[in-house]
Amino acid sequence: MNTLATILLSALPLAAGWAVHVRWLGRCLNTARRDPLTGLRTRDGFTQRATGLLKDPRAVVVLADVDKFKHINDTFGHAAGDALLKATADRLAHHVGRSGVAGRLGGDEFAAVLIDDNGTAGDMLAVLHGALARPVDGQDPAVHTTVSLGWVRAADFPDNDLSGLLRRADEAMYAAKQARTGTRRAGLGRLFATLAGRRAGRAGARADVPVVGVAA
Repeated sequence: MNTLATILLSALPLAAGWAVHVRWLGRCLNTARRDPLTGLRTRDGFTQRATGLLKDPRAVVVLADVDKFKHINDTFGHAAGDALLKATADRLAHHVGRSGVAGRLGGDEFAAVLIDDNGTAGDMLAVLHGALARPVDGQDPAVHTTVSLGWVRAADFPDNDLSGLLRRADEAMYAAKQARTGTRRAGLGRLFATLAGRRAGRAGARADVPVVGVAA
């Protein structure tokens, strides 16, 4: 056996061990990018996939927030709250499909980027809103809430990156929450509340900080 063959054979165990290590690192990275409760992507995982999808002019950015989630947790317990979050995540992922991405940004806040093939995002999100409002199977019927949605077409704001589009969708979502309209599209003008107004939307509307929006 020549020297080269000997070197190659001796290197095989090292190469095999390295390949196993790389696969293990890949599994760890994938796990870190998945929310353990819902199975959706975490913020980092969502950001990576969503940024790529925004290259498609048909991309629509959606932000969703569970209404009165704290009340559910306080009244029915964290198990009921967790079941509601899991159901919301499953329904969101189903409607987004394989062509898009859904993620849990934290708490009861979810985000998605979907590809609107037919220019019917408003209708699609109205259907999604209805699906998210359905009671959770096997849960006490009294455990009921809705989800407020804000959305924006990436093509309407070509100079905005993912962060900017999420901010627009976020402010539209809180306008929808305060108006109790279920969904709200971010319009083309300056229609958003100030940051103070957005925070007021979390704790209850302030009369001196109006929140306005443009319906789809």
